[in-house]
Amino acid sequence: MYSNLHPKFLILLVAALVTATCISIKRFLIRRQFARKHGCQPVARSFSKDPFLGLDTIPETIRALRQHKILERSVQLFRLYGNTFTVKELQKRAILTIEPENIKTILSLKFNDYGLSHRLEPFKPLLGEGIFDTDGAHWASSRALIRPSFTRDQVADLTALEDLMQDLFALLPRDGETVVDLQELFFRYTIDSATEFLFGESVGTLKKTQSELGFAHAFHYAQKAIITRGMLGPLAVFYRDQKADECNRVCREFVQRFVDEAFHAVETKRQKRIFSHELAARTSYKRRVLDELMNVLLAGRDTTASLLSNLFFMLAKKPDIWDKLRAEVACLQGRTPTYDELRGLRYVQCCINESLRLHPVVPRNERQAVRDTVLPLGGGDDGLSPVFVPKGTIVSYNIYAMHRRPDFYGPDAEEFRPERWEDGKLQPRWGYLPFNGGPRICIGQRYALTEVSYVLVRMVQEFRVLESRDPGPWEESLALTLCSRNGTRVSLIPG
Repeated sequence: MYSNLHPKFLILLVAALVTATCISIKRFLIRRQFARKHGCQPVARSFSKDPFLGLDTIPETIRALRQHKILERSVQLFRLYGNTFTVKELQKRAILTIEPENIKTILSLKFNDYGLSHRLEPFKPLLGEGIFDTDGAHWASSRALIRPSFTRDQVADLTALEDLMQDLFALLPRDGETVVDLQELFFRYTIDSATEFLFGESVGTLKKTQSELGFAHAFHYAQKAIITRGMLGPLAVFYRDQKADECNRVCREFVQRFVDEAFHAVETKRQKRIFSHELAARTSYKRRVLDELMNVLLAGRDTTASLLSNLFFMLAKKPDIWDKLRAEVACLQGRTPTYDELRGLRYVQCCINESLRLHPVVPRNERQAVRDTVLPLGGGDDGLSPVFVPKGTIVSYNIYAMHRRPDFYGPDAEEFRPERWEDGKLQPRWGYLPFNGGPRICIGQRYALTEVSYVLVRMVQEFRVLESRDPGPWEESLALTLCSRNGTRVSLIPG
């Protein structure tokens, strides 16, 4: 076979193989020295038993997905294998962890050692390149561009939220018998509030019939396409969905109208205190403003709606907690609350904290090491030694499972109990991360918490009884955010 090859080619081939081997050996020796220098030990446990492709884990993963129990399964795996373990699927080795010190290291202490560009491509057809789907210098400039628009004064203006609450109230039955899915209405409420905040004009989905929800439907379908592309991974280059392409076009053209209006307002000195106007005043690039608005719209709509849906699902199952909320909110004597009054309603905040603990809207996340680095915990039989993380390794951190650690939250960590936050002694720090942490901490968390607090207080003021009409427990629906698979089906009685 090799006799027909030119001798020079054989020499080049052998030289290439020798060079590659030398490079591999050198890399191995450098990494071994690096790991020894930092006292690293291997992660003691692995979920994968197949050392080559890790195919043994796939059937169980598929079964959990079909049963809508992928997060519940993750809690069980961490209890079985420890707070840090490895998994291998299709030749890719990943480190999974629920150690707060590891997560703090990834997100803050060694922020520059990790990136997330490996999983951002599926977002770009809809979002372009903005704060949530870029990394590195582009992300830093996006955050600097957007951050000034999330000031206290911007967030504290509750007028628009009250107008939308009236739209929501108009759709809620009041006979104590008719069942309504609050989850569907909360997703409409939050897209209305997000567009009002960003563009100065709501899309008004709460005032429209299903057949009139063109933009909202397009936005929803475009998000489903993001999930599909993300699941396909490298195979996404072969994915074609003409409907998704059309929905992306509809959404971006819809927002482009507000971008053009914002730049015109700036040029004619007629700009207002509107998010889009403020961005247009800070940059001359229309495409940049469009992309940032798409990014913030996606985050502002889905995360807040999911939090509201999960919170009200649990409250509807706990009439004693609803009564306790009504007793606290009674201090307002029927008035709509101010921003400062919202922040002073302690039990309201405890309920929101507990919902974010039990059902974090972004329940898991990951980063990829962009250079050889180290995690402080997870190595050795006791898991207390540092772990060497080679460049290219995926490190996945599971907020859902960490928030259910009994050593942090007690033996009832699986239960919805807002009282655990009441005395202020519970300080889990990096063990509680509903909004991520470090430089990439959620830039709109104050806005989201204000909106959720306002909706909760106004619902408590308006309705004496919130009763669950779902006989089963909460079940996960895991998409871009986490919400209830069966919606939030309730009946209401005013009071």
